[in-house]
Amino acid sequence: MFSKSRINEPGPKAEAEKPKAPETQMTKPSMDFTPSAPKGKAAASVLSSDLTVVGNLRTTGDIQVEGTVEGDIRAHLLTVGESATIRGEIVADDIVVNGRVIGRVRGLKVRLTSTARVEGDIIHKTIAIESGAHFEGSVQRQEDPLANGRPTPAAPAMPGVGDGV
Repeated sequence: MFSKSRINEPGPKAEAEKPKAPETQMTKPSMDFTPSAPKGKAAASVLSSDLTVVGNLRTTGDIQVEGTVEGDIRAHLLTVGESATIRGEIVADDIVVNGRVIGRVRGLKVRLTSTARVEGDIIHKTIAIESGAHFEGSVQRQEDPLANGRPTPAAPAMPGVGDGV
């Protein structure tokens, strides 16, 4: 009487609905799925703890490293997991280090958490270092740390300027 089921409805519709019942059950789990990233933006790439990458990684997206990378990484947001080890330079707009980095760190916003271990120089616009983080190297603030390391175009030679003539 108060059921939402259409079994009790008269006519051919009740018969037509029966074959669709299994389909509804099979698609129900996908209805419960909630994407982790907003529409239009790709989810972060995750390198799992059992993965070792030898070579450079470059993306305009986000990377979360839980394994080992022997090479340079360039990304938008880079998260170094607690179990991760990176041997190489890391460059990103936002960098969060929870694990180990052996090499130079360049980022607009750099954060070393209490579990971080960094052996190398940090070039940043803003930095936060939590109590307990291990850091060996120098820290340098730059207005645009991402520009460091990019090839700069050579200034055009002007005759008579600087050549002692």
